[in-house]
Amino acid sequence: MKKFFWWCAGADDTILEKCSKSEHIKYAGVGATVLFTGLLASISGGYALYTVFDSVPMAVAFGLFWGAVIFNLDRFIVSTLRKEGKFWKELLMVTPRILLALVLAVVISKPLELKIFDKEIQAVLKEKQAELAIQHKQLVGRQFAEVDSVKADIAAIRQEVEAKLQERNRLYDAVAAEADGTGGTGKVGQGPIYEEKKRQYDKVDEELKLLQADAQERINQRQQRINDLMAKYDETVAEGQESFSNYDGLMARINALDELPWLPVFFITLLFICLETAPIFTKLISSKGPYDDILKGIEHERTTQEMQRVAERQKQYDTRQEVAEAKFAARREYEMDAKREEERVKSDAHLEVVRESAAVWKQRKLADIHRSPNTAAEILNDNEENGYYKW
Repeated sequence: MKKFFWWCAGADDTILEKCSKSEHIKYAGVGATVLFTGLLASISGGYALYTVFDSVPMAVAFGLFWGAVIFNLDRFIVSTLRKEGKFWKELLMVTPRILLALVLAVVISKPLELKIFDKEIQAVLKEKQAELAIQHKQLVGRQFAEVDSVKADIAAIRQEVEAKLQERNRLYDAVAAEADGTGGTGKVGQGPIYEEKKRQYDKVDEELKLLQADAQERINQRQQRINDLMAKYDETVAEGQESFSNYDGLMARINALDELPWLPVFFITLLFICLETAPIFTKLISSKGPYDDILKGIEHERTTQEMQRVAERQKQYDTRQEVAEAKFAARREYEMDAKREEERVKSDAHLEVVRESAAVWKQRKLADIHRSPNTAAEILNDNEENGYYKW
């Protein structure tokens, strides 16, 4: 377990074996801190994904992956921090890494804050859902204002029928009063005035029957329209309520968390910031020990050896380059000598050819002179004319 924690801290166990027990404990503690930070990150990341997809296998897989990423980052940060005994210089060197640790702490703490304050968040979400449902219902009600218009048309139709019915009843009373002598002319019986009132009554009664039949048909059409609109209204409201009942995703929870008192949430975040930055500050505030001296010496020795190997390789490269250049110069000199020898041989051959040609010409001319003395005189004259004997 001790060596495992050393590995988590990114320490060299062969060097630590040579150090005192205090160094063993120090680096085991740093490694344990790095490991537990990764475990917390794994739990936090898994819960965050579970709240989004509601899938345990996916949450477990992502939690393990996220924990491995955070563990690797923390291990890298701690293992690359070198102790030189200069606190402010080291603090300046690790400032970017501390900022990275702060970001990681906030990312890790947020899902766990959602779980810790789950009951409070659920209360806020229910209140928010109720508010959104009321707002949605009001909005849908404004969109279905046509229902009131249709109801007003039905009332107008019924009022028209009622007015015609009252007119018919009034005519009926007049006809009855004329018949029994209690009104009108005051004569009992069905006289001409009675007949006239009876015709008016029959006409209005017929109009009333036609109006009632037409009004009922129009009222039925408008009532069907109201039923359709109300069914659509109920469907829209139900859809809105269903969507609001599912208003509990990750972003909704984060918004609900922001509405809670900031102090408890801040302390939870601060706790995780302390946990995440603990490996760095543990390494930063620890004093320079034998491990750091041995590690620095080994790294210096290896750096020196590598520099020597680089210098040797550079020297070998320079030597090969010089040899190649010397070979190229020798080859070029050899080619130039060969070229000069070739030109000399060609020149000697040409001179020999000229000499042989002159000897052949001489023999030919001597042969001509021996054959004819006149020919020799002509040759001499030709030579004088051509300037061969001008010294």
